[in-house]
Amino acid sequence: QVQLVESGGGLVQAGGSLRLSCVASGSISSINGMGWYRQVPGKQRELVATLTSGGITDYADAVKGRFTISRDNAKNRVNLQMNSLKPEDTAVYYCNYQRLWGTRLSYWGQGTQVTVSS
Repeated sequence: QVQLVESGGGLVQAGGSLRLSCVASGSISSINGMGWYRQVPGKQRELVATLTSGGITDYADAVKGRFTISRDNAKNRVNLQMNSLKPEDTAVYYCNYQRLWGTRLSYWGQGTQVTVSS
């Protein structure tokens, strides 16, 4: 099992910045992907950004150029630096961990609220 602990959510003004962090613990595979997804009422959970242990990144078009994902593999930590925040970024952000070796196991954090005021 993998446990994910998120931090950094909050309320910010449009144009501001926020940094989310997630630490994974438990049965961590050295071959994995970690990242962030977000969800708002009435919509499906959507990709924000992911980063594999091998350095492969994937960003949603809506956040490219504004958000930056990074990770510290030794600490099993993934960060999301969010700049130039927009009200449309308001959502619950969920940390995700995926085992990429053998069985494709996926785990989710509890979610952290990000609210961007107009």
